[in-house]
Amino acid sequence: MTVTHPPRPLSYVKMRRLMSFFSALLKEKKAGFTDFIHKMVSNQQICQHLDTQRILQPQSSSSVRREEERVSPNSVNPVGPHVKPSDFDYLKVIGKGSFGKVLLARHRKRGSYYAVKVLQKQIIVNRKEQKHVMVERSVLLKGLQHPFLVGLHFSFQTPNTLYFVLDYVNGGELFYHLQREVSFPEPRAAFYAAEMALALGYLHSLNIVYRDLKPENILLNSEGHVMLTDFGLCKEGVALGGTMETFCGTPEYLAPEVLQGHSYSPGVDWWGLGTVLFEMLFGLPPFYSRNKAEMFEKILHAPLMLRSGVSQDAGSLLAGLLERDCSKRLGSNRDVAELQEHSFFASLNWDDLLAKKVTPPFIPQVTSPYDVRYIDPEFTLLPVPASLDTNGRCQRVGLSQAFPGFSYMSPV
Repeated sequence: MTVTHPPRPLSYVKMRRLMSFFSALLKEKKAGFTDFIHKMVSNQQICQHLDTQRILQPQSSSSVRREEERVSPNSVNPVGPHVKPSDFDYLKVIGKGSFGKVLLARHRKRGSYYAVKVLQKQIIVNRKEQKHVMVERSVLLKGLQHPFLVGLHFSFQTPNTLYFVLDYVNGGELFYHLQREVSFPEPRAAFYAAEMALALGYLHSLNIVYRDLKPENILLNSEGHVMLTDFGLCKEGVALGGTMETFCGTPEYLAPEVLQGHSYSPGVDWWGLGTVLFEMLFGLPPFYSRNKAEMFEKILHAPLMLRSGVSQDAGSLLAGLLERDCSKRLGSNRDVAELQEHSFFASLNWDDLLAKKVTPPFIPQVTSPYDVRYIDPEFTLLPVPASLDTNGRCQRVGLSQAFPGFSYMSPV
């Protein structure tokens, strides 16, 4: 959910719109991204640096599937018909994706507001993305235990549709605020980076790698605190020192080892944090180029260029996070503890930060849960669907059995 707004350069905003398309390809059709690599990395100079034989091998799609998450169908506090679409009043469209829409909804009995993610089963099954949906559900359950992760309150299904009932966060995407302000002063960037680091460190402590950190996936709540969302590319079961191989992520934020098709570690999340921190300070990702092949070449080989005005502490942190040798990257040995010791965060008390006792540097001016001023009008002006599959019939035999153990109700 982004708003194309000056003063960020129009050409960059347009390119970010295009990049969202490539991101969707990565998430929902990894095999399709192979064609993208073929087209973009077409000259000999780039090909000699990329491990194209690994990335582009014909069997890569099936190998990705074999390596992908094996999700147990077990369910925490499973529910069946206890929660249903008619339990909610649907007020606004606040997001849209390849599988469905996200709606602002009010629970009729509780009076609470939620973001309801409504996904079409048939599309998910056609694209063979059931495992990713179940991984997202699994990670969302853990989000309720951390202040900087969007959490899941309910999940349920009808014959044709899946429903995630999530925390409603209406302070806007970090990308929205960067569009308006171009960059942030160092104290504000440090605050956001620290809260992101705590969220990533928490996921890593549960052996989960996030793999898709970018401003579009970082929300601000009504108090101004960071909340990470969109867990469809997470990988479970990877301890510190473990590796994975799936080629996934968003082009601007890909770590070099992922781009080369090598096995990679949870350290890819610290590279992602480095790219987001760089963007917060300078307005663009560190190796951004409108030409994708050139951008990939720069990610792999270009020196990190810091503009004048950045502090020595910020430069040191960026250099540590954007270290191409993943074994030397900041966070590679002791994870988030290494970041907490860095001088860039010296002014922050980490315990107070986790307890949300530190006043955010920016507080969104929202007046109520229904206030959607920070959400893209491209979504909020769309009509709310008249029907949400309350009594739909299966479009295909077996569709209802495609997501075992999906239903959940928070015990709170």
